Amino acid sequence: MAANRGSATFGNFRLCDKQTQDFTFTWSALGGLKFPTGDSAQLNQEDFAPGIGGHDLALGSGSFDGLVGTGFFARWNRLLLTGTMQYAIRTEGDFGYQFANDWIWYGGPGVYLMLGESHTLSLQAIVSGESKAQDTIRGAPTEDTAITAVYLGPQVNFTWSSKMSAQIGADLPVSIVATGQQLVPDFRVRAAITWRF
Repeated sequence: MAANRGSATFGNFRLCDKQTQDFTFTWSALGGLKFPTGDSAQLNQEDFAPGIGGHDLALGSGSFDGLVGTGFFARWNRLLLTGTMQYAIRTEGDFGYQFANDWIWYGGPGVYLMLGESHTLSLQAIVSGESKAQDTIRGAPTEDTAITAVYLGPQVNFTWSSKMSAQIGADLPVSIVATGQQLVPDFRVRAAITWRF
């Protein structure tokens, strides 16, 4: 299945789909291309405050970027396991600035608290992380842009029929290693609602 979302085109391909009453396993792959959009003017500015640079505030990069990834979902009775990883491949954008390639991943085990035909409610323990090297300006590495972080926290998922899904989770840092002077989160809260027409 392919989708065009404004300045990006993505394809999501289901590689495996097995379902029985007690067991479910799906595996998918993702690929896409992001086109240059947004305002990249902040990339040409000096640092605004300690730990905050133009690269943190820019609303665009002026680059063509690729995205590849994969994810799976497995269920056995009321137990579940999910995992997703994505790798972004960046090219040089405006002002000679190139964001570094980055890798993000998350997943973990969980249990269904409710598992009905019309709705589900599950609780998961999620381990997530990201790893990104130093950005470059005209080939020279910047000081405050590389980060490797690992988070751990709970996530609650809810679905209703095939139309709505919602989730909320909290990420507590286990390890954060960053170069230079950067602002890093004490914790993160994630929430999403999806409605299918």
